Amino acid sequence: MLQLTVLYNHPEDQGAFDRHYDDVHAPLAMKMPGLRRFTVTRPGPDAYGNAPAYYLIAVLEFDDEVALGNAMGSPEGQAAVADMANFAGAGATTLAGKGQTLV
Repeated sequence: MLQLTVLYNHPEDQGAFDRHYDDVHAPLAMKMPGLRRFTVTRPGPDAYGNAPAYYLIAVLEFDDEVALGNAMGSPEGQAAVADMANFAGAGATTLAGKGQTLV
């Protein structure tokens, strides 16, 4: 399983970010061919009340590198990438790697 992880920085307007992500971006991403699983986490403060490093973490899972490449090169994948400019002005970090289930 190959995971594409997107770490979104804290936006200036959380409400606008959440509305766009939930109503527009996530539905675009869910249309990518070969997508096996898509999870989103909005981390909360740590045990000391400190804000998390990232506002939202998205993990998209594909069978392998080829499936990820096909998804990102598809019209649906290109639309999802292009849409990031519409809501992720604070920036995001994207990582890809092989996932492993331990439990």
